[in-house]
Amino acid sequence: GFRHYTVADCEFNSSKLNDIEYTQSYYYNRLEYVRFSSSVGKYVGYTEYGIKNAERWNNGPEVISRRAEKERYCFRNVGNDVEAALTKS
Repeated sequence: GFRHYTVADCEFNSSKLNDIEYTQSYYYNRLEYVRFSSSVGKYVGYTEYGIKNAERWNNGPEVISRRAEKERYCFRNVGNDVEAALTKS
């Protein structure tokens, strides 16, 4: 069968909001077709289907809500992630 899935990720070097990058990638059959990156601030398509979706999402309310995810999702949890990493090292 075919598989469609989404992966959200926070990458950080410190707990400062400016040092955090939030990405959300969309895959179909292990091929990434579109990605939102907080450092770019918009969706970027990698396939013909992804480019069409990126253009539509960048002109709609989806991009505004996705821009807020870095603060809502990443910044809120960075303390928990740092603490968990420090206890395991």
